[in-house]
Amino acid sequence: MKLKLNHKNYFMKIRNITTALFVMFMLPALMLAQSENVDLGMIYKIKQEGLKYSQIEELAFGLTDLTGSRLTGSTGQSRGNEWAKKKMEELGFQNVRIEAATEFSKPGWDNLKTYAAMTAPYYANFACNPVAWTGSTNGAVKGEVILLDVKEEGDLEKYKGKVSGKIVLMPSTATYEASFEPLASRLTDEELTQMSKTSAGRPGRRPTGDFAQFMAQRALRNKISEFLGNEGAAVALNSAGTFNVPRSNSVSYKTGDKEPVAQLNLAIEAHGRMERLLRHKIPVEMEIEITNRFFDSPTVYNVIGEIPGTDKVLKNEFVLIGAHIDSWHGGTGAADNASGCIVMMEALRILKAIDAAPKRTIRVVLWGGEEEGFLGSRGYADRYLVDPKTKEHKPDFDKFAGYFNMDNGSGKYRGIYLQENDLMRPVFEEWLAPFEDMGAKTISPNNTGGTDHLTFNNIGLPGFQFIQDEIEYGRGYHTVMDTYERLVMADLKHNAVITAAFAYNAAMRPVKIPAKPVMKPRPESEQRPSF
Repeated sequence: MKLKLNHKNYFMKIRNITTALFVMFMLPALMLAQSENVDLGMIYKIKQEGLKYSQIEELAFGLTDLTGSRLTGSTGQSRGNEWAKKKMEELGFQNVRIEAATEFSKPGWDNLKTYAAMTAPYYANFACNPVAWTGSTNGAVKGEVILLDVKEEGDLEKYKGKVSGKIVLMPSTATYEASFEPLASRLTDEELTQMSKTSAGRPGRRPTGDFAQFMAQRALRNKISEFLGNEGAAVALNSAGTFNVPRSNSVSYKTGDKEPVAQLNLAIEAHGRMERLLRHKIPVEMEIEITNRFFDSPTVYNVIGEIPGTDKVLKNEFVLIGAHIDSWHGGTGAADNASGCIVMMEALRILKAIDAAPKRTIRVVLWGGEEEGFLGSRGYADRYLVDPKTKEHKPDFDKFAGYFNMDNGSGKYRGIYLQENDLMRPVFEEWLAPFEDMGAKTISPNNTGGTDHLTFNNIGLPGFQFIQDEIEYGRGYHTVMDTYERLVMADLKHNAVITAAFAYNAAMRPVKIPAKPVMKPRPESEQRPSF
């Protein structure tokens, strides 16, 4: 008997099997691709509000020109905190407060007066910046400058009894070489592609030199400072800064220590001119007056405000966005890091202005004491997230739904670092998609360090930092030129829009942003440092 093949039925069966196989293998991927459910209508509103009705310029003025510098523990820091609190209240944020984070090991310190000029062999006034937590001169000090030619601790012996009441030019630790790179730059497509690769690192960063050599120089300078204090020197002059722009830094001083000798940072041009004159046996004289004030200020504070969540269950969870409000005392701490603070405040303002109703609470925190070792964010983590001694989780640990940080100057966002959290790659791809036409699309799998998101990474919580164009960051930060002029307003508006979208997306997800899976502990000998 001859069988007849029903071609129609045969091809229908094949099609059904093919469809079933497609559903079996592709449905999970399709579900993942659709899992974020990004609200493009809300993204549209965020863009419209943030780009057309921005308050970035006014916020920038308030946290730079109006409040001034914000050194940790200084009067300026208190002034900045109070301004931020008042502004958050004006913008309609809720639960606004200045909250104690941790005790500070140094006293309060303000610079009240600084003047320095070379008076012989001719007159030249110098741009200068006092070293934080150093002492004052005894009024105006006038006299001959002594060059301290010290390459190792033993060299100090020849200066015993010779520096009392003197102006001492410290050994130079920096030289200037002409640079043929642009002062300001944006990341190129090639650099962004490199950053998107594992362990590619960040392009544009110059080598920082030998770390052991740096630590040895630091130890020697500490010995020199101790020697000058014991010998009663009037003031010490350091070489720090280029383009006649002195840098800001501090001494290792703690409450109860002997007050350090007055120290002044001069740019390498001024310092080098006097050093060359002295090495040519030409006497140099100066006139210097420094007045600094110490006072009790043992606490580091954070400034906090929020938009409460609306979901009956999820409102108890919270998304954090933040930046550090403290700065160095030179300039007004504009790029580092008023820029981050005003972006975070503007992001929350945008959401408030468009009547966003996030399921989770979105909380902005302006951290104190970042420049002194992430003190504000660490204090927050100790208080709410993990017991610093027992390492036990506190109630808010399980309510933590992600943290987004900005602290790379004024340049615009070009993407985000995963901090090796591969679970977030497909999520961030969807979140960045509406901003590809604005130049933000890169996802780097690598870690980036140096700021407050590390506080949360280090206790197993998801914290992220955005990839930014460097602009003039490396030239201006930690110097007296870190002022309002370093801010690129268009970039900051761009950043606030993306921050608002990321915060909103995180607050609306069905589940919290996942942390990296926990790995089993390994012996210290097998561990490699993360950056």
